[in-house]
Amino acid sequence: MKCGLEIHVQLKTDSKLFCNCPTNYQEVEPNTNICPVCLNQPGAKPYPTNKKAIEMALMIALMLNCKIDQNITYFMRKHYNYPDLPSGYQKTSVPIGYEGDLNGVRIREIHVEEDPGQFKPDLGIVDFNRSGIPLVEIVTEPDMFSPEEARTFLRELIRVLDYSESARGEGTMRADVNVSLEGGKRVEIKNINSIKGAYKALKFEMIRQKNLLKRGVEVKQETRAFLESQMITVSMRLKEDADDYRFIPDPDLPPMEIENNQISEIEEQMPEAPHNKVKRFMNDFALDKESATVLTSELDLADAYESVAKEIDPEFASSWMRDELKRVLYYNKLSFSESGISPKNIVEFLKLLQNKEITIKAGQRIVEKMPNNSKSPKEIAIELNLIGVITDEQIKEAAQKAVDNNPEAVSDYHEGKKASMNFLVGQVMKETRGKADPGETVKILKSILN
Repeated sequence: MKCGLEIHVQLKTDSKLFCNCPTNYQEVEPNTNICPVCLNQPGAKPYPTNKKAIEMALMIALMLNCKIDQNITYFMRKHYNYPDLPSGYQKTSVPIGYEGDLNGVRIREIHVEEDPGQFKPDLGIVDFNRSGIPLVEIVTEPDMFSPEEARTFLRELIRVLDYSESARGEGTMRADVNVSLEGGKRVEIKNINSIKGAYKALKFEMIRQKNLLKRGVEVKQETRAFLESQMITVSMRLKEDADDYRFIPDPDLPPMEIENNQISEIEEQMPEAPHNKVKRFMNDFALDKESATVLTSELDLADAYESVAKEIDPEFASSWMRDELKRVLYYNKLSFSESGISPKNIVEFLKLLQNKEITIKAGQRIVEKMPNNSKSPKEIAIELNLIGVITDEQIKEAAQKAVDNNPEAVSDYHEGKKASMNFLVGQVMKETRGKADPGETVKILKSILN
């Protein structure tokens, strides 16, 4: 299988690409964020190109290791007829970035273009609020060879876009997937608006094409639509070539030149790309790739880890932030930035563990209480009566008491019922108010019972 992607994501500007209409299209009534320009009314001329949109697209191109085309940049008219495109053409730039790379997948080129409106074929209605919002289009080479590789690439790309703070992320993503099997022709799949959808569409299309080739049926070069409700692709039309779009330079839009000082300014402002941060974390903090990838999954989490690692052993900080902190965030459906947890709180919490003021088990309970809590980790520990590490002698006493008070559980243990050990451990934890180490408790209970 060979797969290439064309990914479109909205840029995070306040106004549209060629007019001053606002871009908050999801927060207003249909067909209210509109003007004669974005509706392409007769005589309405586009404003000069939104400078912020160009700068954001340049930042994304640089973060994807692209070369920047410093020739004259201009917009083309890409002609096609669809109800969401009142002009009958879409304004799309010539490539501003090219020959990039993201984790081994080559980026062929990056464009800026305008978003069309939202057409609902089942109702026959169009909302033009979205029409004219700036998009960045990222085109890859066919360097992915399985649905899993395409999914991994898309996840990493969305991470780069999130880091850039220039794009609206997966919620506005629309991907066109180009896929072919050896011996067959290339098929383009449209209407994919999530990473999960791209994975499912590729899985279905791979099986569909394989079955056709097995039966000796030719795979047609065509455009297919992905029906997410049924997780299938259906034929739309024979695939167009670039000539079918009748590209011409837009005579209403002035050409632009990207200058060296503009690129330098963007390079100074742009954050470190996540794939580069992973490599640096592995070098600077001696982390394995998996840990570095988890800790850089969000820019705020990565920044917090770097701050914490200045005061706490990097490996110790990594193990707690990668495992326990991420577990709690995932359970509560929170990003790190939404959790209200500060690097200062994490440092205080980890020092409680390092100074043996709390046990590992107590630490796990404290982390669970930290999201959006105005109390410090130490205050949480005091409130839950978790301060203090219990001695082995105290655990032995609690274990002996659990055995003496629960003869039925002891009998079950000797009959090979595993649940009885969990019950006895629970009694010890209850007696010690959660301060006993579970692993040590099991060893001590076994020595008493045997």
